Amino acid sequence: MEEKPHLKWLILATVIIGTFLGRLDQTIVNLALPKIINDFGITVSSAGWIATAYIIANAIFVPIWGKLGDTIGRKKVYILGFLIFIFGSVLAGLAWNLTSMLVFRVIQAIAASADYPTAMAILAVTFTNGKERAQALGIWSSSFAAASVFGPLIGGPLIDNFGWRSVFLVNLPVGIVGLTMALAYVKESVSTVVSHSFDWWGAITLGAALSTLVLVLDQGMGWGWTSANSIICYALTAILTMVFVWIEHHHDEPIVDLKFFRNSLFVNTLLNNFIIFMGLMGSVFLIPIFAQTFLGMTATQSGYLFIPLALFFLLSAPVGGMLIGRVKPSYVIAASTFVAAIGLFMFVGIDPRSGVLAITVPLSVMAFGMGFGMAQRTNLIAVAVPVEEIGVASSILALGRNIAGAFGIAIFGTILDNSASSHLASIVKNSALHLPSLATPAGIAAYKAAIGLMELKAQVDAYGTVFVTAASVILVGAFLAFFIKVKREEMHGGMHVQVE
Repeated sequence: MEEKPHLKWLILATVIIGTFLGRLDQTIVNLALPKIINDFGITVSSAGWIATAYIIANAIFVPIWGKLGDTIGRKKVYILGFLIFIFGSVLAGLAWNLTSMLVFRVIQAIAASADYPTAMAILAVTFTNGKERAQALGIWSSSFAAASVFGPLIGGPLIDNFGWRSVFLVNLPVGIVGLTMALAYVKESVSTVVSHSFDWWGAITLGAALSTLVLVLDQGMGWGWTSANSIICYALTAILTMVFVWIEHHHDEPIVDLKFFRNSLFVNTLLNNFIIFMGLMGSVFLIPIFAQTFLGMTATQSGYLFIPLALFFLLSAPVGGMLIGRVKPSYVIAASTFVAAIGLFMFVGIDPRSGVLAITVPLSVMAFGMGFGMAQRTNLIAVAVPVEEIGVASSILALGRNIAGAFGIAIFGTILDNSASSHLASIVKNSALHLPSLATPAGIAAYKAAIGLMELKAQVDAYGTVFVTAASVILVGAFLAFFIKVKREEMHGGMHVQVE
């Protein structure tokens, strides 16, 4: 039944709060790590597990919640996730050591992973008009990226004024508002396909495969990509994935319906989305590091650099929604991906003399490009599958984004390190130093200064290499977007697209 117009948009606002809060929590905690390290008396390496545990738990449970939402009811799952998230946030804010923090972060991550698949399904059944549905999905999707930007903006002042525990405890009042709205406005919905058995073995093997994959992506740079630990993770990921695929082929109600991957529209849209997030998240995470290392900014100041990015993203997402049904999706997605690549190319050449505009302008261009293609990508994932399976499909989309981000950070972090070493070796080889005798204090000082300048030049050049690589990867995504074709028989539930 069609919801009242004002109620539909209140439901959209409700799920935006949930999505924003869950994603915000994933990014905001990174700012608090230095103070957590100091309070708990732990090493930086140990503190890294606070983020790793969250990423792994989140990745594992996204498809499980998606399937459960379609089966037992999206509102039930959404509210359950919200309750657990609030509970886990309060516990994390009261954590007394690393072990307790890891347990509570896992609780948070399990709960937060319930939001994305159920929220998308809730919107799909709430907005029955195709064009409105596409616009709602686009606006909602923008909150996913906007939260990544607002993390530093909100987290910095909270930590500076109220301590690190505040980044967890602030979820309590905001979460209560979101939970109250969900109880009041969201209507229950389930898949029209009756479920008789849950695919527990599929969920377990998928979770195990994702755990080993995310673990090696997160820790591989420290371990070494060819170390024994990394090789064991590669092998376990491959074996567990094969077992998972075998289980899904033989289960009547698989947790991930592999027939999705025989649908070219679904696969090509998912691939473009993966490339976009791998390139963007893998390179943009370096911006605060560059700003703090070479421009002398504080964590809070570097967070302010992302304000224009958030604004341009939020402005361009509705623009992309308005293009649905007017321009072919492949054209819009290709253009948006191309503009995002231009934004990344604009970072090439930044150095310690660069001003604020040298960072905010490229970020704004990149955000505008990514934003106006977001509605099209999310809409096409919904178009590609029957309405009763949107929860599972959206969980795959969310999972793909998470894995893409982990891949990007691992790959481009490694490129940065290797490129810095390579540039330094090249600079040293091609430099002719004319220094005073090293036997004198002046000679030693001049030598140290020269080496320092060489290292600085190598590190700055390495950032340029990363941005060129990331932009090139995204350009490939722009080209692949032209393979996204929507056939009439792939349209479900009156979704509004231009058929090709």
